[in-house]
Amino acid sequence: MITCSTDSVEQTRALGGAVASLTEPGDVIVLVGDLGAGKTAFVQGFAAASGVVASVTSPTFTLANRYEGQIHDGQIVVNHLDVYRFESLDEAEDLALPELLEQGATLIEWGDMIGSVLPADRLTVTINFGASDNERSFELRGDGELWLNRVDDLAAVVKPWAASDC
Repeated sequence: MITCSTDSVEQTRALGGAVASLTEPGDVIVLVGDLGAGKTAFVQGFAAASGVVASVTSPTFTLANRYEGQIHDGQIVVNHLDVYRFESLDEAEDLALPELLEQGATLIEWGDMIGSVLPADRLTVTINFGASDNERSFELRGDGELWLNRVDDLAAVVKPWAASDC
């Protein structure tokens, strides 16, 4: 697990952008944290670094937003899901996750609520409030072979925000 911290929304976005630099189509990033912790800000930075020019907003009521961008000299779709309002895992099946995963990188706010239907290969980003209003702490945990093979690269790209004990 890699721990990081930010002290502004801009830094949270930059951290999301750093993670995007390692992301490939088919990747799943699960975002966990309380309301207002910065999940959408993380996605905004991720999307901007992926070449998305559209305004990125939380899909709380639409459940899913799709953005097209450029990453690694090719096109990528950034799928942004919010499953906060789900009442059962059956609703996750209605999202057609396998098809979304084929089309691009998928970031899922509150994704821990549907963890059992997600692929084993995923990056979980847990966001916690810090001591001040804008401070946030992050725990980045890669699960599955794909993310475990990238753990050193992940540590390198998030080094500017890494906790001193890493």
